[in-house]
Parts: sequence; structure tokens; C-alpha cells
Amino acid sequence: RVRSQPRTTFAEPEDRDLTVLQTEWPVLHQRWRSWLVDLDDADGAEKLVPYQDMRGNPHAKPVWQIVLHVVNHGTHHRGQISGFLRAMGHKPPPLDLMEFYMSH
Repeated sequence: RVRSQPRTTFAEPEDRDLTVLQTEWPVLHQRWRSWLVDLDDADGAEKLVPYQDMRGNPHAKPVWQIVLHVVNHGTHHRGQISGFLRAMGHKPPPLDLMEFYMSH
């Protein structure tokens, strides 16, 4: 969406393949970094990013809201995955951000 490339589906069947995810995740991370590299503080506060939802409805949100949404949404999914792993009898990796910083 932030590159004005709307999607018509939420996920493709190949998006559920672990090998594809392992290959594509670093590519996606680099695409986010490339999008952010040219932004400055003023852009984060003021720049609107136009996009279309999956129904084709037009929207525009400030960069800072989009970035916070991505972080918040990722936190939501990490919690879901952690719960799924526990339900299957596995111990999930730590999710605490401070623990991540200390381990790296």
C-alpha cells in the first residue's frame, strides 16, 4: 500500500509456506527500510500516504500512523503465534523487546 500497489487478496497460498516466508521476509524487511530511508522527521509527522484498501476504497494516513500500525500489528501476531505454540505444547521464544536488545 505504501508504494501504491494495492492488493486484492489478503494472502496467497504460497504465503503459508515456511520456506517462502523465510526467503521473502528479509526481502520485505529491506523494502520497508528502502521506503523509510528518504523520509525525515517532518515527513513522519506531516506526509500523507494515499492508498486503497482491498475493496478499492481510497484512504490517506500520515506516515507515523502507518509505522505505528505496522509495529502494533506485528506485536499482535507475535502474541498469536506464541499462544499457538504454547497450545501445541512448545515453548515460544521470548517476545520481550528489552530481552531482544540484550541478546543482540
